[in-house]
Amino acid sequence: MQMDRMVLTAAGLHREVTLDVYIQAGTPHVLLLVNDGQDLPALPAVVPPGVWIAAVHAGPRRRMEYGVAGIADYQGNGSLAAVYSQFIIKELLPFLEQRYPLLTGVKRAFAGFSLGGLSALDIVWQYPQYFGMAGVFSGALWWRSRPLDAHYREERDRIMHRRIRDSACRPGLQFFFECGTDDETADRNGNGVIDSIDDTLDLITELKRKGYREPEDITYLEIAGGRHDQETWGRAMEVFLGLEFFI
Repeated sequence: MQMDRMVLTAAGLHREVTLDVYIQAGTPHVLLLVNDGQDLPALPAVVPPGVWIAAVHAGPRRRMEYGVAGIADYQGNGSLAAVYSQFIIKELLPFLEQRYPLLTGVKRAFAGFSLGGLSALDIVWQYPQYFGMAGVFSGALWWRSRPLDAHYREERDRIMHRRIRDSACRPGLQFFFECGTDDETADRNGNGVIDSIDDTLDLITELKRKGYREPEDITYLEIAGGRHDQETWGRAMEVFLGLEFFI
């Protein structure tokens, strides 16, 4: 694949955004946006024909720009998530379609790693008219509105879970979630399952309550021994790009 690196001046973010666009020969049929593009793992040896990838590098205010739009966490992180969402929709997508007219009208997916995965999921959920698939690799789905104190309640305080629970189904969306069994060691409820897996499975449950189904709409990949790193995400990326959405 050919890679074009460019710098986009993002008016809404008041900064420059580095962007790596991976281009294949021929007509594209899917555009995959990736948060934390600076951490994009080595792509599989074979990427499905027609899949173009735009890897968006994070900026110095990553913890402010990523998150759940309109709802900061208990420390104030994510306060610029709505601004970042608007950058994606109103600045980045038009820029890509202007620079590469063949991308106009193609299917789109959005993926990310850790906090970037949470951001990608939230943007897809908020803008289903622009995206058909969310890819969440080791997602920071613990993102919460209060600290882990005696008053913390999972059903109330996990922000993305609450957003999905309190909103209507978005028909036609698809979801990919990856967790590694060694993503972390934290187990806040003492049930023997690390928090990243617990939070992911609970979010999948929320999606199922909205009517989404496995495996038609939801793919869950748990990697034994997988860690919170690029090597693990690279293995997961091969599975992700092998989904029917990209073929």
